[in-house]
This record gives sequence, structure tokens and C-alpha cells, in this order.
Amino acid sequence: MYAEQRQQRIVELARSAGRVDVAALVAEFEVTAETVRRDLTALERHGVLRRVHGGAIPVERLGFEPGLAARDAVMTEEKERIAKAALAELPTEGSVLLDAGTTTARLAELLPGDRDLTVVTNALPIALTLSVRPGLTLRLLGGRVRGRTLAAVDDWAQRDLREIYVDVAFVGTNGISLKRGLTTPDPAEAAVKRAMIAAARRVVVLADHTKVGSDHFARFGDLEDVDLLVTDSGLGAAQAAGLETAGLEVVRA
Repeated sequence: MYAEQRQQRIVELARSAGRVDVAALVAEFEVTAETVRRDLTALERHGVLRRVHGGAIPVERLGFEPGLAARDAVMTEEKERIAKAALAELPTEGSVLLDAGTTTARLAELLPGDRDLTVVTNALPIALTLSVRPGLTLRLLGGRVRGRTLAAVDDWAQRDLREIYVDVAFVGTNGISLKRGLTTPDPAEAAVKRAMIAAARRVVVLADHTKVGSDHFARFGDLEDVDLLVTDSGLGAAQAAGLETAGLEVVRA
């Protein structure tokens, strides 16, 4: 078994049982304790598990939501590939929504300047990136700004979204699963994401493979609300097939 396969299985075990122990993983995979500890360290760096004495716990079980800088530093290559693949979903002209998030921020950096696009966002970093792009019309949603994500939330943002209808919404998520759909830790952000889905003709979710199979506190959508999931090649074929069986088109970049 390759390290990537073993680590994916470790995440699955942790999420199903609530935690994993080094000794049990050594017996499960017939590898050394040092190999298991390296796997757990790698998964912690990816923001999926949190190391504890003797093992690890999924971050969602801790109620832990990493800050923007911490999330931006992990899965960087995967996020770049996802953002590049998402460019194919841009209209030639028209309007798009860009949700707050580190993957959507990378898409913002790649937006072509030769298209007549109106871009609506609730993310301060994305707005700053696009504010100097003369070829685009930028609209920033109002609302309370969450310090952890720098996203505008609450009623002002939802009210603005009720008044618009865009061609494509590019939405981020902390978790996506067959059972729970789309989830995120914060109810205020969930409400804005739900409003974004309702405000778009087509919904494209951008999420790296570590988000698949993960569930968080606040639901904001079902799989049938999504037209396309753009993820990375780290998503296993079986997981992709399960999502596609549920009616979700999946692109693995």
C-alpha cells in the first residue's frame, strides 16, 4: 500500500471511529510506529487530523476551524489545480459569485481579463485581489466580517443575495458527504452559502479531496443542489463513483 492510500484509509478510520491510535494502526497496516507517526504528521499538516497523545482525532470532532492563513498553507498544489480546472466553468460574459475560501481565492487570481464579467463576492481578500482588475465589474456583499475567514455574513449579505441571480456560483465547503451533503462549521457562513446556491443558475463546488466524506456542524445544501464538484486527483475512484451515483458530476484535476 502506498503512503497516500494508507493515509486516506487512516482518515476514513478516524472519521468513522472518532479517533485513531498509533498501536492499532501499526497492527492494521503492518508498518512501524514511526511510519504511522509520519502519516499522522502529514495529515495534521493537511489540516485533516489533530495529533493527540497516542494517536489523532479528526479536526471536525474538535469543533476546530483553522484560520485563513493556516488553511491557505495546506493542499496548495491541489488548490491550484482545482482553480485552473474551474476556469472552464466561467461564462464568456455574464455574472459569477465567488464564495469566501482559499480555493476560490486562487480562482480569483486566475480570472481572465478579456471577458465581460461581473463578479460578486463576500470575501475581503478576493475583493482586494479583483479591485485592481480594470476588465471586471466587482460587487462586494455587505455584512458582519468574520475574523477567522474574512467573509461577510449575516442578514446584510443574505439580503443582497436575495436581490441577484448570477450565471455561476463558485462555492467552497468544509465538508461534502453522501449522508449530510454540504457542511461548514459556522451557521452564519452556512446561511450565506445557502443563499448563494439559491442565487445562481449553476452551482460549482470547489473542494480538495480531504473535504469529501467529512461532516461539520452546519448544513447548507444537498448534493442535488450542486451541478459540479471540482476536486483534485487525490479523491479515490470509489469515492468519486459514489458521488456520481448520487447524481453529482465530479471533475478530478
